[in-house]
Amino acid sequence: MKAETYISVDVEADGPIPGPYSMLSFGMTVAGRMTGRRFERTDPESVTFYAELRPISDDYVPEALAVSGLDRAALLREGRDPAEAMTAAAAWVREVCGDDLPVLAAFPLSYDWMWMYWYFLRFTGASPFGHSRCIDIKTLYAAKAVVPVAWATKRQMPREVRTRRPHTHNALDDAIEQAELLQNLMAWPGSSHRADGSPAATAGPAAG
Repeated sequence: MKAETYISVDVEADGPIPGPYSMLSFGMTVAGRMTGRRFERTDPESVTFYAELRPISDDYVPEALAVSGLDRAALLREGRDPAEAMTAAAAWVREVCGDDLPVLAAFPLSYDWMWMYWYFLRFTGASPFGHSRCIDIKTLYAAKAVVPVAWATKRQMPREVRTRRPHTHNALDDAIEQAELLQNLMAWPGSSHRADGSPAATAGPAAG
């Protein structure tokens, strides 16, 4: 079985869905490597990729744009061509993963995966993560903590799981923050009790 390299990804966009709206920036960092049942963490600041993109449509949601703090007019002039940026991103993923299988990790996965998968297919024809090699950090916590997904918020996580890094809405900063959260979760044995108070299994993958 091939080893897997986990890539933490964060996206900033100017609307809810790709196509009608645009991905403005994305950040990626290597969070770690999974070999069998052993997870080895990587310094999330050591191997990274960041791009700010030229918008692909005229439509945007002001509230969504405000979250990122990016200047859309400047991106229209100076942002990277989406095809060039996604081609470079795919090459970076292949380079840092080598013979390993790339796995995209995000919190929550549904949003960032949607944008990255659409942009990879639209501008390069394929995703380096295939159609399903991904892990949702939010769901991972819910499963290990034995809590409903609605309870799987960063504020409700125990101190030993949370990261001290700030969530800045800069895509690379937040990808690094997510990577550290994933690393902590992979090492965390999980909750000893279920939500109803009954005992729960706590076995988890060993951390390197």
